[in-house]
Amino acid sequence: MKAIIFDIDGTLLESIAVDTELYFSAVREVLGPVRIRELSDYEHVTDSGILAQLLADNGYAQDPSAADAIKSIFIEGVRTHIEQGGSFPAIEGAVQFFERVRNAGHVRAAIATGGWRESALLKLNSAGFNIDGVPLATSNDAHSRVEIMRSALRQAGDGFASVTYFGDAAWDQRACRELGWELVAVGPDLGGIESYVDVAV
Repeated sequence: MKAIIFDIDGTLLESIAVDTELYFSAVREVLGPVRIRELSDYEHVTDSGILAQLLADNGYAQDPSAADAIKSIFIEGVRTHIEQGGSFPAIEGAVQFFERVRNAGHVRAAIATGGWRESALLKLNSAGFNIDGVPLATSNDAHSRVEIMRSALRQAGDGFASVTYFGDAAWDQRACRELGWELVAVGPDLGGIESYVDVAV
């Protein structure tokens, strides 16, 4: 038995640009014109990790009400985007490949995303991914991507002969290196696959 674990944004969905815009729009709506780093400059490039560091950068380290407001506005922004503009587009063949993995007898599927659980579910459901019974670890569980990925694997089970992670960014690559997992790179940033049509389970 092997485990196959998926990131979401940029890996299953073409959602990074809109997701990032909605996220920092929510930040500015609550906090005003604050200092925002480049994504790669944050220690943990996850929704909760970025927010914790951003609040600390701007003197809001002990203000959970600000974090709650930003999260709420962001998730509502994702919901409104889907209602008004339709689902986030899936990477070519991703829905079908995910379903094959989900139903394969020799594989256990799971999802590990740096996004919050609420927005992850909205995006996946709108795009037609059936995640019934699939473990989902998110930024609700931890700031650290490595810890989120470990959580997904724990939920999937144990005794796997191998663990493969599908991810699209440098932080996915670093996390897989730290965990000793195989990475299947997705998208142009890592020179990865741009379609799942010919990917074998």
